[in-house]
Amino acid sequence: MNVFRLSGDVAHLIAIIILLLKIWTSRSCAGISGKSQILFAVTFVARYLDLFTNYVSIYNSVMKIVYLLASFGTVYLMYMKFKATYDHNHDTFRLEFLILPAIALSLIINHDFAVIEVFWTFSIYLESVAILPQLFMVSKTGEAESITSHYLFALGSYRALYIVNWIYRYYMEGFYDMIATLAGIVQTVLYCDFFYLYITKVLKGKKLQLPA
Repeated sequence: MNVFRLSGDVAHLIAIIILLLKIWTSRSCAGISGKSQILFAVTFVARYLDLFTNYVSIYNSVMKIVYLLASFGTVYLMYMKFKATYDHNHDTFRLEFLILPAIALSLIINHDFAVIEVFWTFSIYLESVAILPQLFMVSKTGEAESITSHYLFALGSYRALYIVNWIYRYYMEGFYDMIATLAGIVQTVLYCDFFYLYITKVLKGKKLQLPA
């Protein structure tokens, strides 16, 4: 654990809290991609299959449980409790275009061809592109509410901070994970255009608009 890893986890938790508060307080999931939330739920299930078999620390176990519960809770709110507010018409990204390549890559490029390891690798690949349906949805509608923008910025910050964490660990501990690092870079790159617009518009009080 280091300050960059901890900061990344905090940013991730902030993103989750922003999203859940947005849905609960507004009683609406308008502007949120349910497909991205499904991908995040699948990501955490695949990654934390070792929850009860591989104990690292209380912090590690608690965070795994929080991510699982939050992802399932978000999917429930969107597809059950507030499903009438869910924008099916704009959330049209085809999930098989992301899931199938992630499965193929995890079977071909992994650290060890073992069940838990392949599922972990699959989760890394899938998480790197899980935000695409959300960004695609924002692009289709042409704009995003400020609260949705804050959620996306916090989520992107989490991945950017994890890249710094991996760099730190490489120089301080000699630890290097090519799969996690490259996937993290891909994910962060996907946010770059959004980061620019967020800093130049949202933080100045303007509505964020993306080209359709």
